[in-house]
Amino acid sequence: MLEVLVALVIVGTALGASLRAVGSLTQNSSGLRAAMMASWSAENRLTQIRLGHEWPAIGNRSFDCPQGDLPLYCQEHVLGTPNPYFRRVEVSVFADASSERRILNLSQVVPNAR
Repeated sequence: MLEVLVALVIVGTALGASLRAVGSLTQNSSGLRAAMMASWSAENRLTQIRLGHEWPAIGNRSFDCPQGDLPLYCQEHVLGTPNPYFRRVEVSVFADASSERRILNLSQVVPNAR
């Protein structure tokens, strides 16, 4: 009888550890999904600038940039460079407008095509 109780304790401990591992994998999966969606949002904006031959004004701009079912929020920072024919564009993606935690930040140098 004692051997059965010891075996049950061992099996219970193993099951508890496996449940903890599955929970951790699920949490990591949702984080990777959010990072992938944020990457798509930032890349969409940078591609829009590149394909539209835009010359963005220096300054900051904020806008909603949802992907799938995630209501993402983007902040665009346009900075000058030492060469006046180029500008640096940084797009930061957040989970929402009030979030302090940045999910992703992408930057690109844009030439003046005009």
